[in-house]
Amino acid sequence: MELDECAVRDPADEVRPGTRRLLVAFLVLTLLAVNQLFVLADVADRFWVWTIRTELTAAFLGSAYTAGFVLSALALRQDRWSRIRVPVLTVTVFTVLTAVATLVHHHRLHLWDGGPVARGAAWVWLAVYLVIPFACAWVVYRQERVPRRAEAPVRPLPGWLGGLLLVEGTVLFVAGAVLFGGGLTVHHRTETATNFWPWVLTPLSAEVIGAWLMAFGVAAGLALLDADLDRLFVAAVTYTVFGGLELVAVFWYRPQVHAGDPWLWLCVAVLVGVTATGACGVWLARRPVPGDRLDALPQSAD
Repeated sequence: MELDECAVRDPADEVRPGTRRLLVAFLVLTLLAVNQLFVLADVADRFWVWTIRTELTAAFLGSAYTAGFVLSALALRQDRWSRIRVPVLTVTVFTVLTAVATLVHHHRLHLWDGGPVARGAAWVWLAVYLVIPFACAWVVYRQERVPRRAEAPVRPLPGWLGGLLLVEGTVLFVAGAVLFGGGLTVHHRTETATNFWPWVLTPLSAEVIGAWLMAFGVAAGLALLDADLDRLFVAAVTYTVFGGLELVAVFWYRPQVHAGDPWLWLCVAVLVGVTATGACGVWLARRPVPGDRLDALPQSAD
């Protein structure tokens, strides 16, 4: 018998239809971004929302959107809010921060220049980030306004894994905040927004990458607060995909970075840690629950 079938279902923990519609929208939008940034990284200077001349930047952003696509696809398969709460809050943080970046640097979007593909993508981007953040906030409010029944952890987060999440989440959030803040300080010039990043980033690219890093940093913190791997499977898979694909992007476009740059190797080390931590979380979340813990769960009436 599956664990979900044994547990008493809390009506307040059900996924609302509006939440599913939001996830479908994010699924479609992230898939479009994956194609334009990850698959077509070499033409992002002509076909993306703003000009990205460095393929590694496009691929790095595309990897993050691929993780967002995986998050949406897996979340749509869940029927309990507690299992997708961390992913949806992660999406909310990202969309709010990206909306700020979009409004600050709207002059960099190809709203009136560039080819027809770039102009169309720019107008879609602007519409999305003017609407989606409010939709995310409304969905979270609707799901959270009714208190859920407290549940004992089924698969408690091990202390060593929590320690890794704490370190990685802090590094991701701080790095993202520096990138985001650096992008905010540069408006009409084209120089790099930061000096610590292993390759050159223009302001808007720095802010959107920073938004992703901050969102995953927040996700790590939320996972620590939840502390139940049974509810963190979707988050763990997303975290693994994010770290793994970012490593692939850096390796694939390694001629665009300096091998002797210590910041590069720090970035690689963090991404290796993220990938390994996420993979451990996925493995632990899928291990059988000990019999004594399973017996302690409330049973549904026949």
